[in-house]
Amino acid sequence: MTDKVKTNTQASNNGVMFNAYPDSIGTDLSDTMNLLADGSLRNVFSLFYVLPTFFNSDLDRGFSIIDYDLNNELVSRDDLQVAARLKFNFKFDLVLNHMSVGSNQFQDMLRHGDESAYRDFFIDWNTFWGEHGQMGADGYIIPDQQHLDRLFMRKPELPILKVRFPDGTERPYWNTFYQEINYRPLATGDLEGIEGLSGQAATRATAAINDVIAAGGNPTGADIGHAEPFRNLVMEALEQNRQYLGQMDLNAQSQQVWDFYDETLAKLKGYGASLVRLDAFAYLHKEVGESNFFNKPGTWDYLDRLKQLALKHGLTLLPEIHAEYGSGLYEEVASNGFPIYDFFLPGLIIDALDRGTSKHLLLWIHELYEKGIQTVNMLGCHDGIPVLDLAGKEVDGVYRDGLLSKQQIDDVIERILDRGGRIKNLYGANGKKIAYYQVNATYFSALGEDEQKLLLARAIQLFTPGIPQVWYLDLFAGKNDYAAADRGSTGGHKEINRTTLTLDDIQQGLGRAVVLDQLELLELRNTHPAFDGQLEIHDSDTQLLKISWRNGEATATLEADLLDHAFSITCSDESGGETRLRFPRAGT
Repeated sequence: MTDKVKTNTQASNNGVMFNAYPDSIGTDLSDTMNLLADGSLRNVFSLFYVLPTFFNSDLDRGFSIIDYDLNNELVSRDDLQVAARLKFNFKFDLVLNHMSVGSNQFQDMLRHGDESAYRDFFIDWNTFWGEHGQMGADGYIIPDQQHLDRLFMRKPELPILKVRFPDGTERPYWNTFYQEINYRPLATGDLEGIEGLSGQAATRATAAINDVIAAGGNPTGADIGHAEPFRNLVMEALEQNRQYLGQMDLNAQSQQVWDFYDETLAKLKGYGASLVRLDAFAYLHKEVGESNFFNKPGTWDYLDRLKQLALKHGLTLLPEIHAEYGSGLYEEVASNGFPIYDFFLPGLIIDALDRGTSKHLLLWIHELYEKGIQTVNMLGCHDGIPVLDLAGKEVDGVYRDGLLSKQQIDDVIERILDRGGRIKNLYGANGKKIAYYQVNATYFSALGEDEQKLLLARAIQLFTPGIPQVWYLDLFAGKNDYAAADRGSTGGHKEINRTTLTLDDIQQGLGRAVVLDQLELLELRNTHPAFDGQLEIHDSDTQLLKISWRNGEATATLEADLLDHAFSITCSDESGGETRLRFPRAGT
C-alpha cells in the first residue's frame, strides 16, 4: 500500500545548494568557483550559500560583520561573474541582531560619544531598563528579578559590554554574544605628561603595566610602585589604549537600523542573492517584561517589516532559529509564509541509521509535506549538529512531545561523542546551563566514518522535501579535525568541522568512490524533473524506507534497508526510460 501525500510543489525543487566559506577550498573564492565550473560538478549544484567571511568581518568566522562590502582578500567581482555565467544564485547572511565593534557605526560612537550620529544605533543598557531595576555598584542597572527570569542568555553573565566614552564615562551596552577588552602596551613617554610623576617612576610603571598585558592579565590592577599616588591619571592614560573585540546588539527601535537593513538587502541583491538567511533574528526584538528571544508579537512585527523590505528587492528570507520541536515555533514561522531551516533532519537521520528504524524520520517527513512546510535541509553545516531541536517542550502548561524522547536524544548525543564529537552548551535564565544544544562533529565522523551510511544519509536528505544544502566537507567525507578544534579559542570547538581543503585534497577526493557516488546522487536531485512533483511514502516494515517522487511520467524512488544500509534508486524519465542505481555497488 502506498500513502499518497497531497500535492504541494511549492519550492519542492529549487536545485541543490553548495555551502562553504570563501576559503574552504584552496585559498579564496575563485578556487571554489573553478571547482563548481568543472565538468564533474557542472550539473550538481544550482545555488551557493557562501558564509559571511564573504564580507568584511573580524570574529566568529564571519558572523561579526564590520560591513557588507566584499572582503577583497577572499572575494572578487570576477567570482560573481563566474556565478552569473553558471546561473548560480547566492544565499547570504544578514546578521540582524548585532555588528562588530569594528564597524564604522561603533567606532564613530567611540570617537564622538554623545555627539555621535550613531549614538542610538546600539542599545544603551541603562536607558533600556530605566525604572525596571536597581543601579548596581558597577554602574549598570540590574533588572528586577521578574525580568531577569525571562532573559535568554548565551553566556552566564549579564549581556553587557562597558563602553568608554570620550568624556571618560563608562556606558553599559547590550552585548548578547561575544565580547573582549584588551589593552595595547603603553609606549615610552605615555606617562610623562603626568605632573609630579618622576621619569623613573613613569618608566617603572609603564614596564609593570606592559608586563601584565604581555602575560594576558588585566593591567588595571598592575602594581605601579611609586606611581601609585597617580594611579587615576596612569589608568586614564592606559584607557586611551583600550581595544574592543565583540558583537554589539543593534537597536531596532532606531530608524537608522532599518535604513541600514534596507541598504544591505539592496547590496546583497546586487551580489546575486536570491535567498537571505536571517541570522540571530530571534534576539532582535527586546522589550521590558518580555523574553529577549522570539517574544511576541514584537518579533512578528519585525519579521513582517523585514519581509516587505525583501520583497522590494526581490529576495526570499530564511529565518534561522533553534528551538525545541515541542515549542511549535518552526510551524509558526512556516505558517507566516517563511521557509525554515530543517534542523530536525540531521539528528533524525543519525537516529534512523543507528537504530535501524524509519518510524520517527517518517513522522517528520509526513508532517513536512502534509503541512506544506518549505525548508532548506542539511546533514552537516558550519555550526554543529543540532539536537536540542528534537526535544519536546511544555508550552502554556501543555507538554508537547518531541520528535525523539529525551532518552533517545541522549543516546544520539552519546553515540556522536563516543565517535569523537564535542558539546556546545547554552545558558538560560540566570545563567542556568542548558546542555546538548548541539554536538560539534563532521557528519561523516558522527556516523562512525562509515561511507555506506554517509551515502544513505545523503540519499535520504535528497528525497526529503526541501532544498538540500550540502556542506563542502561532507561531500568529501571529511573527518573530525581535533587539532583545529584544540587550537581555537572561543568557538574553537566549531573548527572540528571546518577543515580547509587544499586543491590537492580536492583532486584526491574526486578519485574516491564515496565522493563520486555523492556527486551522482546530487546531480540526480538537481536535474531530475520528478522532484518537482508529488511525494509518495510507501508503507513498509520499520527497518525499511521507501519514498517516491512523481511528476507525470518522471519518477524517482528510494528503497533503503536501515539495518544494513543498502539502498537503491530507480528513476524513469518522461519518455519511459528507466535507470537503477544500487549502493553498495556490485563487487564492492
